Amino acid sequence: MRDTDPRMRIITHAIERLIPARTPAFVSVAVSETVPGTRGIRGSWTGTPADVAERVYTALYGRPTTATAPEASPLEQAHQAKRNRDLAGEVGALMSAGTALESAPWYPVRPGDLVHVHYEAAGQTPAFGETYLIGPEDGGLMSMRLLAHTLPDEESAAGGMIGCFAVEAADDPIYELWVEAGPHRLTIVRDGRPVHTGRG
Repeated sequence: MRDTDPRMRIITHAIERLIPARTPAFVSVAVSETVPGTRGIRGSWTGTPADVAERVYTALYGRPTTATAPEASPLEQAHQAKRNRDLAGEVGALMSAGTALESAPWYPVRPGDLVHVHYEAAGQTPAFGETYLIGPEDGGLMSMRLLAHTLPDEESAAGGMIGCFAVEAADDPIYELWVEAGPHRLTIVRDGRPVHTGRG
């Protein structure tokens, strides 16, 4: 889909960053033509950074696809690009994931934040979720500890994946989860309020 293509996101973010300390929802782009010898602007266009990104993307890569497909995590997008021998797409998927994380208004995570990840059903494993707690560690680092999960005990014993995103001490404990599971699968709660609800 258009909004999940990492190249489209990179172009959009590059346009939004033309204004330091911007609020992306309020950024617009104005293009005007002033012909010498006339008394004013002869033509103009106004749109959003996403409008401009779509025009640039189309000029570089062709029309964005609008086919509906399951949303992929940044890591899955990078693997797909690698299979397609698309080095720019592979690097772009990972870079845009980092950019999206670091430009989120709630970033960075703080001690006390709850991070919930939802996994879709796969094979014999039913859909389930995990909830992690962000905590402080020595030296200004943070941990992310598993609090609970909804996978039945017999499934979790066989799967061995429960708690795989737990982190003992890191500058950015959520990064691996953000890239591997994908932001669309995450819900982040701070002070009892959701600050990120994925795309669901």
